[in-house]
Amino acid sequence: MCGSYKTCLKTDRNQDDILSVLAEVLEEQSHRELFGLELGSGTGQHVVHFAQELTYITWLPSDIKEESRASIRAYIGATKVTRVLEPVHLDASEPWEKWAGLPRSSCDIIVAINLFHVSSFKTAEGVFQGAGEILKQNGILMTYGPYAINGVIIPASNEELDRTLRERNPEWGLPDIDVLRQIAFSNGMRLERMIEMPESNKCLVFRKL
Repeated sequence: MCGSYKTCLKTDRNQDDILSVLAEVLEEQSHRELFGLELGSGTGQHVVHFAQELTYITWLPSDIKEESRASIRAYIGATKVTRVLEPVHLDASEPWEKWAGLPRSSCDIIVAINLFHVSSFKTAEGVFQGAGEILKQNGILMTYGPYAINGVIIPASNEELDRTLRERNPEWGLPDIDVLRQIAFSNGMRLERMIEMPESNKCLVFRKL
């Protein structure tokens, strides 16, 4: 089984930077046991790395693809990590009641890494609607990836990325942070921090009110 896990070089490059932000955001809660959900876990590299370093969090990874869930299971087996649960099928565009049976106010942290720009707007809306129900009060939704700001995409490499994505799928493309902020607010969350990351990416930290 361990031979079936997949690797992503981009994940190898960014996982420590994202881990640093996650550790800082959750530092005040690191004295207690937390429960985290990762949306669109992909290969499983991120969630396993987070679990190895932030040992106070138990993670539930998720993905819509069985191929990805198989890779996650393989990473869990290869690393013997104990803080990552069996991956579940979860389509964030669906109502939160279909989010793998997770009850309301059950999560301390939800992360979505490189998800929005390769998903439909319906998926982005679903993430905030679901997080608004699944997160505990003061819980955190952290997203990572490339974004537009007030309709402007910089630098040129991100403009090209947006154009390429929309050619592949008209529903894809870099989401606008101001639009996401408004969707978050309508679902009981506020954009608390916007953190510049390497390679023209950003971490957005939303808090459940």
